[in-house]
Amino acid sequence: MDLFLAGVDTGAITVTWAMTELARNPRIMKKAQAEVRSSIGNKGKVTESDVDQLHYLNMVVKETLRLHPPAPLLLPRETMSHFEINGYHIYPKTQVHVNVWAIGRDPNLWKNPEEFLPERFMDNSVDFRGQHFELLPFGAGRRICPGMYMAIATVEVALANLLYRFNWNLPNGMREADINMEEAAGLTVRKKFALNLVPILHHC
Repeated sequence: MDLFLAGVDTGAITVTWAMTELARNPRIMKKAQAEVRSSIGNKGKVTESDVDQLHYLNMVVKETLRLHPPAPLLLPRETMSHFEINGYHIYPKTQVHVNVWAIGRDPNLWKNPEEFLPERFMDNSVDFRGQHFELLPFGAGRRICPGMYMAIATVEVALANLLYRFNWNLPNGMREADINMEEAAGLTVRKKFALNLVPILHHC
């Protein structure tokens, strides 16, 4: 049950942030919609077996996880021996917290880190499955988040269907720059204020 709840919760948070970033960046939303609609055609819905061919959507999800990891800090680790890192001495039985939120916005690792640019993943192999330490929304190694695959499957299918079935407009009088991006503090990085969009059914 814990595994199920963790996967669903992080998935819902990520879909919310993805739709927020897409609403702020209509060019990117249109590009993602064009990919989904041309790939799926008139099937009526996107299934899990379809998402492997949605490469741009995958880049959108990666970029969302980079800027908005579901949890800002990984679960703490405890050191077993003394070591030194960046001039700091870390002693045995020290709790270490990895700040994945800061890593995802580090200008030494990412060009224009505050910008939502899915294309940054076009020509590189950086992935979120724990092999690349510049993108660690689910951790790495033996203690990587066990709900990762459920969360990713949930996000990709849900987001693809939202883009496939609907066009999305801002409420009357609202501009992209007016979308509030404040985060709610807590164990997870949720959007502080609800995202309000107007769905318009797209006839496939």
